[in-house]
Amino acid sequence: MMTVWQIWLLVAAVFVVIEIFTAGFAVACFSVGCVFGAILAAFDLSLTWQIVAFAIGTFLAFVFIRPFVMKYIDKKTNDDHIKTNMDNIIGKTAVVTETIPPFDYGRVKIDGDDWKARTEDGIGIEKGEKVVVVSYESIILTVKK
Repeated sequence: MMTVWQIWLLVAAVFVVIEIFTAGFAVACFSVGCVFGAILAAFDLSLTWQIVAFAIGTFLAFVFIRPFVMKYIDKKTNDDHIKTNMDNIIGKTAVVTETIPPFDYGRVKIDGDDWKARTEDGIGIEKGEKVVVVSYESIILTVKK
């Protein structure tokens, strides 16, 4: 038969498993609370004190641990833009294959691929000139001389 402190640790482990499948490090804070409850249960304190320890441990985890974890998670995902192979095209030199009129679209060629393009500042660029890709939106490149 399991003792009470072992049950607390089992519940803590269940919370950790649930946290693996969720985001935000919220469920893991309850796991910390369960560990606090398990400690008091190991010292054979009453269930009331165990629940109080669980609540305090959960609160402390939300206040002190979760902000640091979220900051670490945000560092890994702070860029709203998901990096793709298209990002490698930024900064590359292209050749204008179809004149880019002012405030309109033309075409450029990069590494043998033909792209629809517009200029960054709205000035026209003649066929044959070299440009640099500064950004993209969908499949349209923004270029500058």
